[in-house]
Amino acid sequence: MPVRVRFQCQFCNAAPDRVTQLSLESQLRELVFGEYLDAPPANWLVWHGGGPLGPRRYACFDHRGDLTAFLRNHYGTIGSQVWKVGPYPMTRRSSDTELAVSKGGLSPMPKWAFGPKIG
Repeated sequence: MPVRVRFQCQFCNAAPDRVTQLSLESQLRELVFGEYLDAPPANWLVWHGGGPLGPRRYACFDHRGDLTAFLRNHYGTIGSQVWKVGPYPMTRRSSDTELAVSKGGLSPMPKWAFGPKIG
């Protein structure tokens, strides 16, 4: 069944334009923890938290500073990743990332060498 993902700025509920929407959709399959990523062309900022660093969060161009301030206030004592300053990358994909995804890296139950192959 086709699905459409809707993104909103955490602070003003703005929606991205069509091209930025595609950029944000492509970042859903990033295997990162505690990373800021830029989403061009509208320069949205995405926080890929995880675990103790909270969920993914999105901010439009006008609220990028608000997002980093919010994250540093809430998670600044937990991890140093929150304090990273820009410029931020657009992706962290590599051939190793593609291999990890193909082996189940995005699955809630990873399949890396745990018993027989599933699926």
